[in-house]
Amino acid sequence: MIVHPSRDVLVAAAAARLMTRIVDAQLARGNASVVLTGGGVGTAVLRALRESPARDAIDWPQVDVWWSDERFLPSGDPERNETQAREALLDHVPLEPKRVHPMPASDGPDGNDPEAAAARYAAELAAHARPGMSLPQFDVLLLGVGEEGHVASIFPASPAAYDVRPVVAVRGCPKPPPVRITFTFTAINSADEVWLLAAGAAKATAVGMALSGAGPIQVPAAGAKGGIRTLWLLDRDAAAQVPLGLRSLRL
Repeated sequence: MIVHPSRDVLVAAAAARLMTRIVDAQLARGNASVVLTGGGVGTAVLRALRESPARDAIDWPQVDVWWSDERFLPSGDPERNETQAREALLDHVPLEPKRVHPMPASDGPDGNDPEAAAARYAAELAAHARPGMSLPQFDVLLLGVGEEGHVASIFPASPAAYDVRPVVAVRGCPKPPPVRITFTFTAINSADEVWLLAAGAAKATAVGMALSGAGPIQVPAAGAKGGIRTLWLLDRDAAAQVPLGLRSLRL
């Protein structure tokens, strides 16, 4: 866990860290795969990466982009994570279009059927997986943390928290819009690295509980674990209820 003194420093540091992680993956095998998150901090990190003078160190055509969840709304809706990510970064760098994998929209080929859309995305993941696997290799998967501890669109005690399929539809979401598509822990925890981002005092209780032994059904953020590394990136306010012994300060 790394605690930064402010939200702005957290965003800048996370953007630099993400750029380095992508470059390292490309040096190792020629390409990189990143799973994006929505939310204020996640989108701000993408914007900071766009504004970095070093962004061209990344070989953008060799980056695969996925999403951990999406609001089931029409294409281009400003509330979609895809729309926000495109405005913040993706439309400003030379990505290969076929390597950008947005979750289906409600005006897509499955119509207003989120279960079919979730199954479609699961099939797309499987199509890009290594032989014998059902999911691609994800170098880093970004997650925002909600005030009640949700990650992606896995909310406390929701069916998605129990489901073992990699992608599922979510109905009756406690935050609008009520219908979404989300990775489950099966997909999240397949990533090499999972980074959890949180800023602000409103996140402090959830962050503190997740890092103090809460279960993933009660606090879904507690269930997000990278296969190689799990990294919490926080500002000082969000880390206020984390035991001091777990903190690594960056001033």
